[in-house]
Amino acid sequence: MTTLPEIEAAIRQLPEDDVRQLSVWLQEYLDEMWDRQIGDDLASAKLDKLIAKAEADIAANRVRDLDEVLRNT
Repeated sequence: MTTLPEIEAAIRQLPEDDVRQLSVWLQEYLDEMWDRQIGDDLASAKLDKLIAKAEADIAANRVRDLDEVLRNT
């Protein structure tokens, strides 16, 4: 089983509990991939400009509380 269609077909044959367990595992795996990517981006300075802008916005009080933003959407 090496192609996505083969994997999808195999998943369709699993019992619901196994599919749910697979879903949890897959989300954890995706979270780990995200964490590695963020770590790599930080290490390679890809996020430096964004971090500097965020820090400048905070220092200049150009930020709003997240609750306020969510209430106004």
